[in-house]
Amino acid sequence: MNFDLSEDEEMLKALTERFVTDHYDHDSRRAFLAEPGGFSGANWRLLGELGLIAAPFPEELGGLGLDATGIATVFEALGRGLVVEPLAEAVVMAGRLFAATAPQALRGEWLDALLIGEKRLALAHAEARTRDGLPWVETTAVPDGDGWRLTGTKPYCAAGGGADGYVVSARVSGAPGDAEGVALFLVPAGTAGASTRDWTMADGSVATSLDLQGTLVPAGHKLADDGLAAIAATGDLASLARSAEALGIMERLLHETIDYLRTRDQFGAALGSFQAIQHRMVAQYAVIEQSRALLNLALVSWGSEAFAPAVHGARAFIAPASVELGHEMIQFHGGMGVTDELAIGGGHKRLLVLSRWPEGPLAALDRYAGLLN
Repeated sequence: MNFDLSEDEEMLKALTERFVTDHYDHDSRRAFLAEPGGFSGANWRLLGELGLIAAPFPEELGGLGLDATGIATVFEALGRGLVVEPLAEAVVMAGRLFAATAPQALRGEWLDALLIGEKRLALAHAEARTRDGLPWVETTAVPDGDGWRLTGTKPYCAAGGGADGYVVSARVSGAPGDAEGVALFLVPAGTAGASTRDWTMADGSVATSLDLQGTLVPAGHKLADDGLAAIAATGDLASLARSAEALGIMERLLHETIDYLRTRDQFGAALGSFQAIQHRMVAQYAVIEQSRALLNLALVSWGSEAFAPAVHGARAFIAPASVELGHEMIQFHGGMGVTDELAIGGGHKRLLVLSRWPEGPLAALDRYAGLLN
């Protein structure tokens, strides 16, 4: 089977790599993470100008309608660059979820600004008692006149720092653990009764805790009646993007460690000349090739019923394997490997978050097994 990229995909890859080359080095990445939202607002607007924000959206809505291969190509390149702009969470997940579920009038108000990077959404779904792979929504939405009144707390809004709005899951009927009765609502930032508190995740990105105390939103801000199904459908492509980003980071860490082992001397010889280290590096190279093979399986399954299980199967392998690779690369660098002075530590922290958000690898494995049966 031919896995070569098409001409358009090669151009997309080159565009992403050029963005990384022109705007990223180790010091600039650290500076971007230190900004209030955990990334560069100027870079976000530039990504909008380049069309990389619009790219995952359907063509009929003004996007490029990228398929799975296009999205994986972009995110693998972003991973190799250790890019901190939250494209997976804000675009592939929250943005596409909004575009797929919003009424036409609401899309008209928000979508153009989302596509060019002037506005940004975050998904507010996970709650304090949420567990891997299990539905749990305590936040409630009750009708109130011509609108809905939302009450509850969403403490884990990834990439929520400085967001212009939140796609909120809220229960309109049933018990917290029921698979039915969850709807989606758009809550613009600054809405009366909605307060936020930013906090920093392990990789330095800024998440938000969203507290809703009788927050009233118009009836037209209801996005979907079957919220959990909509999240799951959009989540498959977001999971693919996260796995592709993890693969890119793994490649970056491996190649930087190879360069280090070739130049670092110990006992009068380069570290890379020791057979035990060579064996360990070869083992991690094999892990990357396995990860790529599983990702490719998902890509060739695009458009079929096999796509979702292939995505979850890839994640079930890549998530723990990527963290273990990070551990190995840190070991080879010694104490410097865990500092902010090298890309190794930052890359490993990002892999740690990718492996556990929004759920762990065992949940992905359960989904994979469930979808196969």
